[in-house]
Amino acid sequence: MNVLVTGGAGFIGTNVIRKLLSEKINITILDNFNKQIHGDKGEIAPDLQGKVKVVVGSVTDKNLFHKVLDGQDVVVHLAAETGTGQSMYEVERYEDVNIKGTAILMDYIVNCKDSRIRKIVVASSRAIYGEGKYKCEKHGIVYPDRRTTEDMISKQFEPICPLCKGVCEMLLTDEDSLIHPSSFYGITKQMQEQMVLLFARAVGISAFALRYQNVYGPGQSLKNPYTGILAIFSNQARLNQPIYIFEDGKESRDFVYINDVVEATWRCISDESVGVAALNVGSGEKITVLRVVDEIIRYFSSESVVTVNGVFREGDIRHNIADLTKAKKTIGYEPKWEFAQGIVKFLDWVKAEGEGEDEGTCSLEYEKSLEEMKARGLMHG
Repeated sequence: MNVLVTGGAGFIGTNVIRKLLSEKINITILDNFNKQIHGDKGEIAPDLQGKVKVVVGSVTDKNLFHKVLDGQDVVVHLAAETGTGQSMYEVERYEDVNIKGTAILMDYIVNCKDSRIRKIVVASSRAIYGEGKYKCEKHGIVYPDRRTTEDMISKQFEPICPLCKGVCEMLLTDEDSLIHPSSFYGITKQMQEQMVLLFARAVGISAFALRYQNVYGPGQSLKNPYTGILAIFSNQARLNQPIYIFEDGKESRDFVYINDVVEATWRCISDESVGVAALNVGSGEKITVLRVVDEIIRYFSSESVVTVNGVFREGDIRHNIADLTKAKKTIGYEPKWEFAQGIVKFLDWVKAEGEGEDEGTCSLEYEKSLEEMKARGLMHG
């Protein structure tokens, strides 16, 4: 089997490739080694070097992308810009990479008569759901609209029923839930997913859109200030720097450990049936930001001063926890890692990785990213 992994030098891609190598699969990577993610490292992980073919370039380069697609059996399409907040002002950049790049892939699928591609696995996102699925006492199942600036200024952070404006209760979000993203990043992931599933059906190949929740684990970028509160808070706690928690800290996420993400992705790659499906990939576990900070502070015995400051960003959601019923039924996916286990593994790695690192760089980049949002009126409080 020949497998192309776009964005294969990234966090998820690197770990998926390790699994593919253990299965004796021929692998090609297409990656542009974006400095925001990779820093000055313009190469793949040392343990992968010499074992895979690496093509340096962008999925937006049609001639290059199509050339790399020749001879491939499966495409794992991970290449994307991934910052929810950043997408709200780097609009053209996110459209170019996430939507145009995927359109170029679909162009090949439809028009190349010699294509061997029989399956595509695309990285979708929990961001496509927006606020996800809720229950209102009066109206039953509802899908709250994007939270208003006025409500959040008045500290009303919980989503409200779109019909009666009453507070509602979060439910696990399944794949049949309403898709209504609250950020431009979410819109681009929705477009990626729908394009892949649409054209796969049209040409009769298999496709899986994996709606990854908040993926974390050893090896993720500690330098990218636009994604990952685990990385940001870990750097701050390790260096005893102040930690500021947005909103009231009770916002929650579904943190899924990288090993579980690799397993779900591999199950899709190796699945022999011909089908098209969108699947949640998460832990199904509700973890608040307050708990995240508490776990990190305790691990490092940190002296960081923690402040819950009520600040909020446009495009952020309040809660979204995955219902994994369909993934279990379709590919037999069941998460093995609970947050209490995974966070320790992650922090062990952060502790080792951070030794000798420039102590000011990460914080300065994070502060810069917040200032960019404030300057555009996308951050309040």
